[in-house]
Amino acid sequence: MTLEIRPVHGIGDVTAGDDLAELITRAAPWLADGDVLVVTSKIVSKAEGRLVEVPADGPEREEARQRVLAGETRRVVARRGNTTIVQTHHGFVMAAAGIDASNVDKTHLVLLPADPDASARALRAGFAARGLTVAVIVSDTMGRAWRNGLTDVALGAAGIDALLDHRGQFDPYGNELSLTQMAVVDELSAAAELVKGKTDRVPVAVVRGYSYNGGDSDGPGVSVLIRDAESDMFGLGTTEAHARGLREAAALADVMPLTPTDPAVVESVVAGFAQVSLTAENVRLTPVSHSPGDLIRLGAEAHRLRAALAAENIPTTIAVDDDGATVTFGAPA
Repeated sequence: MTLEIRPVHGIGDVTAGDDLAELITRAAPWLADGDVLVVTSKIVSKAEGRLVEVPADGPEREEARQRVLAGETRRVVARRGNTTIVQTHHGFVMAAAGIDASNVDKTHLVLLPADPDASARALRAGFAARGLTVAVIVSDTMGRAWRNGLTDVALGAAGIDALLDHRGQFDPYGNELSLTQMAVVDELSAAAELVKGKTDRVPVAVVRGYSYNGGDSDGPGVSVLIRDAESDMFGLGTTEAHARGLREAAALADVMPLTPTDPAVVESVVAGFAQVSLTAENVRLTPVSHSPGDLIRLGAEAHRLRAALAAENIPTTIAVDDDGATVTFGAPA
């Protein structure tokens, strides 16, 4: 496969109500069937009127920006200083909900398209009305959780499958692929960014030569790339996850075990505590003395032990008597 990535020059400023398909085809009369158009979300948002008026400067501007951010946020994932990572109402996890103040006058902020998949479908239909069968990707810039630097990813797609599924196929060594699903719309978005740039006023790029399943179907869009809560192993920032763990530990309840109790795990947890004796069924904690201070410390240690075991999916119950406390593994029947 040989790919050609071509920038589309001359689109100019986009305002609310503009026909993007008309602007793009006029700037790129060389478009052909089978092309993949990667369109920066900002011009989609501008055409759809997704702009919010804010003060040009001063503390009022930041207050307005925070109100806009709150309106675009489903939940806060992490916050450090002036940087806020949120999950948008679309399901995207990104800084500041994708709200952008670049390439727009100082009295406006640009929001993400309300439904990027629908925007991609509408734009593809606009090209079809002009006799062109193409795929459309609506892209935006995101950071990566484990790497520095930014890259473009897909927010919406039409006419192309977001995922290329290799599961069930075999590599050259005969190993069956069981997990490999390539986010091709993200890869194409990143490739297109190489010719669009951030300061060159080139909001559209065309990828030519990529073989995809075209036809009349718009496809499922980018929604298939969004992890659900059950499969998201990194749904919070580290500080936020730590704070949630402390809150949950403070209200520790008896819960049914998620996995069988592993004696080795229990031993590793209990090793960090003094004045304890361990059996296969429980841990016995005894106070240094029966003074009020030592009894209070015993209660705190018992709760800390239960919280540490709960963090390893080991539920416990506790019984207190005159000589100490017994933490028993497993939930009550």
